[in-house]
Amino acid sequence: MGDDEVGTPSLAEKIERLFEVVRRDDREPYTNEEVARECRRLTGESFSTTYLWQLRTGRRDNPTKRHLEALAQFFQVPAAYFFDDTESAQIARELELLGALRDVGVRDVALRAVNLSAEGLGTISDMIDVIARREAARRADLPG
Repeated sequence: MGDDEVGTPSLAEKIERLFEVVRRDDREPYTNEEVARECRRLTGESFSTTYLWQLRTGRRDNPTKRHLEALAQFFQVPAAYFFDDTESAQIARELELLGALRDVGVRDVALRAVNLSAEGLGTISDMIDVIARREAARRADLPG
């Protein structure tokens, strides 16, 4: 992980998580250039593609508050995501859910499951586990 505390993600890990989960409308990840350009526009300050790459990879870990606020604004998360570890953990969980629900198929299944009983939800969960294991085994058997 990052930082001194076990389990506390580093700034680079937090930024990388945003890139993994928050996507363009076509579901492709944003590029460093797209994000840096918009952060320059938001702050009116220097924010290069290289600087963003350095933040994402942990080569730099001391951005200004305005830079972090611009990143938060771009990715539509509260700025506390970068400053408060408790808040950051909660937002990270919400981002995971957001990422999953962005997939139309997952959202459709979730919406259809809303009215199922606890037993019905358990059955669906068991089926998902079986299918996931089967698909993982198939991927493991593929050459390459």
